[in-house]
Amino acid sequence: MSFGNRLLFGVFAVWIGIALSGCLPSGQNQSDEEKEPHFVLGKSRINAMDYQGAIQAFEESLEVNPRSSAAHFELGWLYDEKESDPAAAIYHYQQYLKLCVNAGNAEVIKQRIESCKQQLAADVLPLPSTPVAQNQINQLIEQNRQMQDEVSRWRAYYASQLTAKNQSAAAPSHAPAPPPANPVSPPPAQNVSAPVSGSGEIHPVHPTATRATLRTHTVAAGETAVRIARRYGISLDALLAANAGLEPKRMRVGQVLNIPAP
Repeated sequence: MSFGNRLLFGVFAVWIGIALSGCLPSGQNQSDEEKEPHFVLGKSRINAMDYQGAIQAFEESLEVNPRSSAAHFELGWLYDEKESDPAAAIYHYQQYLKLCVNAGNAEVIKQRIESCKQQLAADVLPLPSTPVAQNQINQLIEQNRQMQDEVSRWRAYYASQLTAKNQSAAAPSHAPAPPPANPVSPPPAQNVSAPVSGSGEIHPVHPTATRATLRTHTVAAGETAVRIARRYGISLDALLAANAGLEPKRMRVGQVLNIPAP
């Protein structure tokens, strides 16, 4: 098989190998690698054909998890196919094989490493251009187009299977939802209590006092109930009614009284 045919075969065999087998170390570890935010960003940038951005995202994913075989594979593929940097591709392919010892596509990756080495050699010693070589290139272009169609079908199938799996895992449970909590009703006005007095007593607000804005008065030294009532223009009886249990002769300094409307 000529160098060009080996190169073309290797490129697309990588994708076939990924779709059919790939590197699947102990279940959850591979899933965790692919859920890492930078890795997810890199995949989305590949879909958007932003290959430089994808490389940056996968490099950042390796900073988070240097043992991510999935990130090394994606970088190897990008440097191999999109950036034409065979040296970088070889490095990441080798790291992928080192981390993914039982990779189902190991032989394909090794072929890609060999092709990248040959590409490095060809860059140093370019092959002469001849009519025969040009004819081979044209044939390779047509084969490349056909294989791209085949790979696209494989990728579409793989993506549909992954989407179906994710939708199945995210399906809501059929268990009935718990009923909503009953709203808390505000307490009735007649149960509102006045502030605590200086003596520690709590005086309930008289029902008539809730019809108007509630006022309070803090007893000062020398004040009497009669003087306080006069000050606010109310009768002594109204003051006593608004402060249940109030004894005028036993008022204390700092005691808080409810003042009803006049």
